[in-house]
Amino acid sequence: MWFAARVLGIAALATFATRVLGEDDFPIVGTYTENTPCTGDGPTVARVTISAHEIDSAFGLCAILSRQREGPTFAVRVQCKSPDGTQMLGDVNFTPRDNKTVDFSDTHQTYKATLYKCPD
Repeated sequence: MWFAARVLGIAALATFATRVLGEDDFPIVGTYTENTPCTGDGPTVARVTISAHEIDSAFGLCAILSRQREGPTFAVRVQCKSPDGTQMLGDVNFTPRDNKTVDFSDTHQTYKATLYKCPD
């Protein structure tokens, strides 16, 4: 019995350790503009802020529930709350490019955008 409890404890610890990934494990952390290079110009430019735990954009605030790297792409499951309070679950993909942009799309490819990294 103690063996089973120990195995479950190790499994739980391993699961917890893999879910708590730092920003180094998610290299797209930062502030971006959507579909327009970041020049710092005014509030009319849609901004997206990505942290290790959430994504904040004009759409609303999204908690990152899980993320998995698939080659160059990060597949991310999010739970979002729009400005009007509507909540939804979704799956999105982020693919970093060599020119310091990130291709963004939802899993069904109904929305796509290019995110341009802003200076820190």
